[in-house]
Amino acid sequence: MRILDVEEIKTVPYTPISHPFVERLIGTIRREFLDQTLFWNSVDLESKLLPFRDYFNLERVHSAVAGATPEEVGGRQAAPLADLSSYRWQSHCRGLYQLPTAA
Repeated sequence: MRILDVEEIKTVPYTPISHPFVERLIGTIRREFLDQTLFWNSVDLESKLLPFRDYFNLERVHSAVAGATPEEVGGRQAAPLADLSSYRWQSHCRGLYQLPTAA
């Protein structure tokens, strides 16, 4: 950690009250992605986590922010409304998630 110049924060393990947002994020990543994905080493894991990060922040709507994506809450313009009479499924995270999109 010193080499990477990362400051660690020591917490009590298995105590979600100490840092609830971090515990929630770790739990979400584990349940929604890592439990269904195989990886061989840290490089492979990182290459698979990057598309999940993009999916999580750019495509997946969150109930805590009124059905918006984190990027929209952060200031990015929401996509214009699309005609849903014609749609297709768009694959995310190497086919793990499928979301409908206007064709």
